[in-house]
Amino acid sequence: MHTSFVIRTRGPGLYDFTGEVARWVAGDGLLTLFVRHTSCSLLIQENADPDVQIDLMAWFERLVPPSDDPSMSYLRHVTEGPDDMPAHIKAALLPVSLQIPVADDRMDLGTWQGIYLFEHRAQPHSREVSAMMVPDG
Repeated sequence: MHTSFVIRTRGPGLYDFTGEVARWVAGDGLLTLFVRHTSCSLLIQENADPDVQIDLMAWFERLVPPSDDPSMSYLRHVTEGPDDMPAHIKAALLPVSLQIPVADDRMDLGTWQGIYLFEHRAQPHSREVSAMMVPDG
């Protein structure tokens, strides 16, 4: 079983698409999600307190600031804007694929876990996440 999810972003942030995936999975098996871009990531993260997302965004912004920040003057790939190379660095640090067990038509996520696309670019994008469900047996 295979499909794709399109997540439309409005700039940097974590975009929850757990519900879309939950409506698609069926049976028992292993779900693999893979984002088909080099400047965003996938995360399983807390979905109860929005401060978690705010803090993650702030921490990654401090860890990898835009290329026009003086601390990033060593970067060479800057022609696509000050957010581009930092977005590639963040995507290199974070997962671009996830695997989630599925049992009885439900993802085996924890109580406070959700699936997020983590957009690292400043401009809106249309991001594609490929999904494959491999059944048990």
